[in-house]
Amino acid sequence: MARDLAIDLGTANTLVYSRGRGIVLNEPTVIALNSRSQEVLAMGHEAWQMIGRTPGYIIAVRPLRKGAITDFDITQRMIRLLLQRTGVSRFNRPKVIICVPSAITEVERRAVQEAARGAGANGAYLIEQPMAAAIGAGLPINEPLGNMIVDVGGGTTETAVISLGGVVALEAIRVGSFDIDASIQTYVRREYGIAVGERTAEEIKLAIGSAWPSERDAVKAEVRGRDLMSGLPKTVILAPEEVREAIEEQVGAIVDSVVKCLGNSPPELAQDLISQGIHLVGGGGMLSGLDKRISSETSLPVHLVEAPLECVVIGAGRCLEEFEAVRDLFMN
Repeated sequence: MARDLAIDLGTANTLVYSRGRGIVLNEPTVIALNSRSQEVLAMGHEAWQMIGRTPGYIIAVRPLRKGAITDFDITQRMIRLLLQRTGVSRFNRPKVIICVPSAITEVERRAVQEAARGAGANGAYLIEQPMAAAIGAGLPINEPLGNMIVDVGGGTTETAVISLGGVVALEAIRVGSFDIDASIQTYVRREYGIAVGERTAEEIKLAIGSAWPSERDAVKAEVRGRDLMSGLPKTVILAPEEVREAIEEQVGAIVDSVVKCLGNSPPELAQDLISQGIHLVGGGGMLSGLDKRISSETSLPVHLVEAPLECVVIGAGRCLEEFEAVRDLFMN
């Protein structure tokens, strides 16, 4: 018998929750193809290692950008591989719940459902990531109480105020971790004249990136890249203050979206948030000091949830376990 699945199909990472078993897969949303034969060579961690390091005929691509499918065929093949890895075959077709950003359009939603059905799912149901995140964080979403979730993903940032099982206020922008990585690449290219890849930019962000000053500011990072003038390898030393300056525009956009969502909330629910606080989820939410920056701008307590990366798929998994009871949460 097929085990029903919940999939958090993120721009950066894909997580799969199997009913009764918990999280069974957590890998980067990357697939490597042979462009000549269109054969899939690798997926997940193995394909991620290939980014920027492959010969011309092998391409390592991210099939989703800004939370939306950019290549339907590759996404369908990737979902098929995910289902195969979790033991799904043509003889046992599971029900699948897929977490999607609330910012995607109706056409993009249908594309995700069609990709899942074409990959072998018996039924594909969609749930918005902020709602799944709130459930995964254990917030009392069915009570008449304001619960605020800020989900910073790879391609999108979504801020939602949830009460009585529904989204009361929502602000979604297509800015996320990848935009922060890209701004680091641009800064290093402009200030030091060296080119670095997206993997190196991500490593810089993890090592010394921050949204708020901290004791980590004493640590500097050695960055290796290609000199744009000579074409030769070159090493420079980067300070945390420089990275903070480089990513200020993206961090500012994320904070502004949180402030705007608060401004659109009913006064009674906004009052609840003084005691409840804001809950920060998503891989991008782990950026050092982001919680302090949001707290400083909103004058509200900000809590980084226990498992920010897994929170969304855990929430979708809980919906899977109680599917009939929570059918109203799914999008048609």
